[in-house]
Amino acid sequence: MASTLGSSLVEKEKKKPFTPPREVHVQVTHSMPPQKIEIFKSLEDWAEDNILVHLKPVEKCWQPQDFLPDPASDGFEEQVRELRERAKELPDDYFVVLVGDMITEEALPTYQTMLNTLDGVRDETGASPTSWAIWNRAWTAEENRHGDLLNKYLYLSGRVDMRQIEKTIQYLIGSGMDPRTENSPYLGFIYTSFQERATFISHGNTARLAKEHGDLKLAQICGTIASDEKRHETAYTKIVEKLIEIDPDGTVLAFADMMRKKISMPAHLMYDGREDNLFENFSAVAQRLGVYTAKDYADILEFLVGRWKVEDLTGLSGDGRKAQEYVCGLPSRIRRLEERSMMRAKAGPKVPFSWIFDREVQL
Repeated sequence: MASTLGSSLVEKEKKKPFTPPREVHVQVTHSMPPQKIEIFKSLEDWAEDNILVHLKPVEKCWQPQDFLPDPASDGFEEQVRELRERAKELPDDYFVVLVGDMITEEALPTYQTMLNTLDGVRDETGASPTSWAIWNRAWTAEENRHGDLLNKYLYLSGRVDMRQIEKTIQYLIGSGMDPRTENSPYLGFIYTSFQERATFISHGNTARLAKEHGDLKLAQICGTIASDEKRHETAYTKIVEKLIEIDPDGTVLAFADMMRKKISMPAHLMYDGREDNLFENFSAVAQRLGVYTAKDYADILEFLVGRWKVEDLTGLSGDGRKAQEYVCGLPSRIRRLEERSMMRAKAGPKVPFSWIFDREVQL
């Protein structure tokens, strides 16, 4: 969630009644050759056997209420008091990254919409029985618990301005997103593979920090969400692995294309009605705390290159070999750039965040 390396260019302008930041890149649609749609139709049975197994039955899933005070119990008020006492020990900068992560999760309608733009795998009716459509809906249902849980925790904590947070969520969902996947499941599943690992890392680090600050219950919450993200990452990376097996040239070209565009973070258009640079400020705090960093961006890319054995691919076209060389060399290039950037970096200013009642936090 939050390296400015991954953010798209955004045009800043005066805000009208509903005017979140706008994308300025050219939007491309339906770039995948029609004949490749047949690949995904042919993988229906494979997806049923290999992807749907990464979903959990609803009756075996955790639910947000498992981690929150029980409003039907006599001890509800005492449980809330205990939660609020633990939350007092958490610093403001931690709440900035926790809120930013929660807002990202709450924009789930946008992500389901994005998945349903992908040719050959979309849910054509809203209740399609295809394996791809079942995955899209059930993945969304599992992810829906993440924002619900974090939202309720933050509400009960009393440490954040819920109205400003709710405005930010509304702006973000209304803004949508264009990760530049061009309706292509090649690009789309590479993007989701990257993003699921990014959210796994981010939630894992908020769990670690909560534990360091003494809130073991919140650490459990963030860690549980991270484990979901890891399971979803496994499914998406398995899809791309299968595409490399079937169409190595097309897949490595898509991989290089996605990385040249840079992976935009899902919430990079966040806006609270006040601060044009909200995402950049949130990203800077996440970078400083080690929740999600430019190093993580490079590490994820290196992980995927290894997971998909990109260096070992043979029989590629000339363009495919160039794409292979590009993605395999990119992690070290990103790290060199980051090292130079860190050497030049100065302590950032303190800025107010509306999410925490305009208290200032160091960037």
